[in-house]
Amino acid sequence: MDPENIKYLVSPLICAFIGWMTNYLAIRMLFHPRQPLNILGWTWQGLFPKRQAELAARLGQLVESELLSHQDIRRVIDDPEFQVRLRTLVENAVHRFVQGKLTSLHPLLNTLLRGTVADRVQDMIVEEMERFLPDLIEQAATELESQIHIEHIVREKIEGFSPERLETLLFSMLKKEFWFIEIVGGVLGLAVGSVQAILFALW
Repeated sequence: MDPENIKYLVSPLICAFIGWMTNYLAIRMLFHPRQPLNILGWTWQGLFPKRQAELAARLGQLVESELLSHQDIRRVIDDPEFQVRLRTLVENAVHRFVQGKLTSLHPLLNTLLRGTVADRVQDMIVEEMERFLPDLIEQAATELESQIHIEHIVREKIEGFSPERLETLLFSMLKKEFWFIEIVGGVLGLAVGSVQAILFALW
C-alpha cells in the first residue's frame, strides 16, 4: 500500500479508537474513584458513589409510587382468591393440630378424636376461626400498612450497598446499554475519521 494512502486508513481507525475509549472511560468514571480524591483542592469522585444517597431516595420514591405501594398490598389481601387460599391454609393447619398436637396431649383424646368425631371437631374450630378471620385479615392489612414503609426499605437497602456492590448491581442491569454507548463512540469516531480522511484527500 502506498505510504501516502496509509494516513487515510489510519485516521479513521485512530478516531474510532478515541471515540470508543472516551465513552469507555466516561462509563468507568460513573463509578470511579469510589472514594473522594482531593487533587489540588478539587474533589473527584465517581458520579454514582457520590450521589448514592440521592439515587437511593429517588429509587425508593419510584418503587413506592410506580411499582409497589400499600394499595398493591391491600389489593392482594382483599383478593377473593387470596382469601380462599388463606382459608385453605387455616383448614390444613387445624387438621394438623387436631391430628397431631391435640391427640398427643392425652391418651383419652387420642381415643376420642377419631373418624367423624375428629372431623366434627375440626369443622367446629374452622367455623369459629372463619368467623373472626375477616377481622383478622383487616387488622393484619392495617398493621402492614403502618409498619411497612416501602420507600424507606428501598432507600436503606441501596444506601447500605458498598460502592463495589452498587457498581456490580448497576452493571448487571445496564451492561447492554453501556456496551452500546461504547460501540456508538467507536462508530462516531470512525465516521469523523473517515470524513477527515476524505477532506485530506481532497486537499
